[in-house]
Amino acid sequence: IWPESQSFNDEGLGAVPSRWRGRCEGGELFNTSNCNNKIVGARFFAKGLFAQHGGVPPSLGSDGEYLSPRDANGRGTHTASTAAGSFVRNASFGGLGLGLARGGAPRARLAIYKACWTQQGVCDAADMLAAFDSAIRDGVHIISVSVGKDQPPQPGYLDNQNDWSIGAFHAVARGIMVVCSGGNAGPFPQKVTDGAPWIMTVAASTIDRSLPTAITLGDNRTLT
Repeated sequence: IWPESQSFNDEGLGAVPSRWRGRCEGGELFNTSNCNNKIVGARFFAKGLFAQHGGVPPSLGSDGEYLSPRDANGRGTHTASTAAGSFVRNASFGGLGLGLARGGAPRARLAIYKACWTQQGVCDAADMLAAFDSAIRDGVHIISVSVGKDQPPQPGYLDNQNDWSIGAFHAVARGIMVVCSGGNAGPFPQKVTDGAPWIMTVAASTIDRSLPTAITLGDNRTLT
């Protein structure tokens, strides 16, 4: 997460509920003060990755990664703000689309569990399952997981090639909804990922508006 983003302001939110058991974990360029009444928890999981490489992989330093909950490539910030970003007034993209930005549930609180690393999104199975375990213990209501394989796994949903389906199964068994992305491939048969029957699998979509720009050429013709 990039906590300085206005999408994570806690304006209008009361104190963190006493039933919440999560915590804000410090690390590289991230400390407990980066959490607020919106970001109520932030943790990172890398022991599995370290064990696999016999220590800190060199790619972490060379890829601009942070050994903390801080977001290095924008992925977590993008997905968290899409799901539950706070109201941000006068938001635009270079002046285009000026208006009010918000996530799907702008008054929801966020707990961040970083288990994937580097620009390539390397996710160790042990770290993914540890993140699920922590989220379950902390008392979350919904888990949103924006990860998936390039090809849908053909083996069973509960084998060692589909670790987050296993974590999701344990969460759902405890009454926690798990939402996953259906992937970006297709439209061809058998391209949907994260299709375990206990997961709410969400398809990719688009927006219902265009952002046209008029371009005038040297011969005074104007194209849109």
